[in-house]
Amino acid sequence: MANQLKLMCILAHPDDESLGNGGILAKYAAEGVETYLVTATRGERGWFGVESEYPGLEALGKIREAELLAAAGVLGIRRVDFLDYLDGDLDQAHPAEVIAKIVGHVRRVKPDVVVTFGPDGAYGHPDHIAICQFTTAAIVEAANPTSLNYRDLAPHSVSKLYYMAPTQQLGVAYQVVFGDLVMHVDGVERRGIGWHEWVITTRIDTKDYRQNVWEAVLCHQSQLPVYRQLEHASKEYQEELWDRGRFLTQTRGIWQS
Repeated sequence: MANQLKLMCILAHPDDESLGNGGILAKYAAEGVETYLVTATRGERGWFGVESEYPGLEALGKIREAELLAAAGVLGIRRVDFLDYLDGDLDQAHPAEVIAKIVGHVRRVKPDVVVTFGPDGAYGHPDHIAICQFTTAAIVEAANPTSLNYRDLAPHSVSKLYYMAPTQQLGVAYQVVFGDLVMHVDGVERRGIGWHEWVITTRIDTKDYRQNVWEAVLCHQSQLPVYRQLEHASKEYQEELWDRGRFLTQTRGIWQS
């Protein structure tokens, strides 16, 4: 189909597609949009079980890859690709290398819309911040006709780049369920505070796909010691978690005359 719409999410870890973007992925796939997912790592350090039972980086990476592929099937994602970086180390990767990989995916798929984390990384997570920075740079590079990356693939200009924008209300919902979302980086505490509603540029109603998203979350079996708590959230918080997506429009078209 010549005018087939395409949406690509470029994210950091398995489960980011379900918890952060499951609603939009399920909604647009159901509406006939081709949806694609690029995930930077396999979440090899995301273990919430008994510490002595941690299977190790490689084994957990394989487990979480399988979980992600299962969740992608539930959400109707057409294709999943990995950038093959280690969980927790993405911000230490060589920028030119990561950007070139993302450029390749963007030029091959030619998405109309790309979604990634915002510059805050939701709650200051270094991997989230890194994938935002790399993706933003790659969107510009993919459209650059003089780029040396993937010269065998035609330049592609994404129509819109959106940043995930967890609001203050959503932040409260997560804190009620999970407790404080805090990262300690170089001795500095980073805490998710959420965006004000007036900052949000794009709101998407996803309530009809709440069950799809929850089924996708349940595919991440290794994470359920934590994520099962979401079932017990109040009606108000359930609505914040599942029924709407909020985003910041970062750009509209690049390198277009």
